[in-house]
Amino acid sequence: MSERFQKLIALMAALRAPEGCPWDRKQTHESLKPYLIEETYEVLDAIDHADRAKLPEELGDVLLQVLFHSQIASEAGHFTVDTVLDQLADKLIRRHPHVFPNGSTDPKPANADQVLARWEDIKQAERRAAGRPESVLDGVPKTLPALLRAYQIQARASRVGFDWTQDETGFDQVLSKIEEEIRELRMAIRATGSDSDGRQRHIADEFGDVLFSLVNLARFIKVNPEDALRQSISRFIERFQYIETRASASGRSVGELSLDEMNGLWDEAKRRGSEGARP
Repeated sequence: MSERFQKLIALMAALRAPEGCPWDRKQTHESLKPYLIEETYEVLDAIDHADRAKLPEELGDVLLQVLFHSQIASEAGHFTVDTVLDQLADKLIRRHPHVFPNGSTDPKPANADQVLARWEDIKQAERRAAGRPESVLDGVPKTLPALLRAYQIQARASRVGFDWTQDETGFDQVLSKIEEEIRELRMAIRATGSDSDGRQRHIADEFGDVLFSLVNLARFIKVNPEDALRQSISRFIERFQYIETRASASGRSVGELSLDEMNGLWDEAKRRGSEGARP
């Protein structure tokens, strides 16, 4: 393992060396940002499709990004990959006192929810020690996709007790909140007035509230909204491409089909999907 890892570090250094690859030498932390995001989503895609053969390759591409950033930082004298590894190891030990006691006398968490609560307490203590703001919402990156960021922010608030009750009553309250937000969106859409820009902003605000409430429901029923939406998009693409394929087989383009024909093929694609045959 150590030899393989050292080989990767050496390869990355060679690519960045004066006689190395011009493209690799040109990259910076900023220029690599989109690649890190892209590689992360390719890992998620492999997981979504249960592609166990592709997953190691995609994980390797994410690891490449870690090594790339570490090499750039090392050349600038900021830190090395050893710093990354050491800080990660220290964090894993520090935030898992129930596994690595290190003198801790705290009772052992009884379940995963208690582990998360303690994790948040430890993070709060770390922020105080570093002189950073102590909001429980700190640390949720602004660059996350909006659905995922909403989910993470709600989860952080939940860990300190700001949440619906976790029972049938709470479920009804979440649904009632969604219905309330939909009513407010309907009112905003139907409202009339001379300030068209203000009306449009109001509609956008109310629409955002509906989405935020739906994320709350997703979290309450233990569904990751980002994953759920991504999988829904994949299903839409598969079904629409099935319509295109069937249209092409009949010698027409999809635009030449009637809406009734497209709806019929859409339902057929759904039936095939539910029966396990990919459209």
